[in-house]
Amino acid sequence: MSSNFLSRPVDVSKFGVIFAGAQKNVGSAGVTVVIIRDDLLGFALRECPSVLEYKVQAGNNSLYNTPPCFSIYVMGLVLEWIKNNGGAAAMEKLSSIKSRMIYDIIDNSEGFYVCPVEPPNRSKMNIPFRIGNAKGDDALEKRFLDKSLELNMISLKGHRSVGGIRASLYNAVTIEDAQELAAFMKKFLEMHQL
Repeated sequence: MSSNFLSRPVDVSKFGVIFAGAQKNVGSAGVTVVIIRDDLLGFALRECPSVLEYKVQAGNNSLYNTPPCFSIYVMGLVLEWIKNNGGAAAMEKLSSIKSRMIYDIIDNSEGFYVCPVEPPNRSKMNIPFRIGNAKGDDALEKRFLDKSLELNMISLKGHRSVGGIRASLYNAVTIEDAQELAAFMKKFLEMHQL
């Protein structure tokens, strides 16, 4: 699991091992969470260093070596916040509301905004899109990003490997934040659509 960790309920009993890069939704960069069934402990290869062996970590309450204390502290605060705000089910509902706002603007823009991901495969956490056409118009995308920064909307630049724009709607992003982005996208569309 990755940026979708704790964005929706998951029946952990259906998995032998869950290795979650939990940053973004659960804590600071680099935080990982491992959930493993007890019957799967103890099968590490001889070459596996003890610090990476799950049985060793489990036998030492995850304290075999010095843990990243601040990261764990932050993760605890975030988990408490998620719990106090309705848990994973509430996060899923909020994710659906936020992502629908942005996808509605994209899908109703008559090709001005283009999401390269087919609707059944779309993420509720990260919404990539291009502006102007499917390959993107560099000048329009730069204008969009520059204006978004003026409005204190940060980190909308697409991943370096694909470019374009990427709206990340992690749990900490509020409905109001998503509404502001949707309003900006609509206004930008009205100003630049031919």
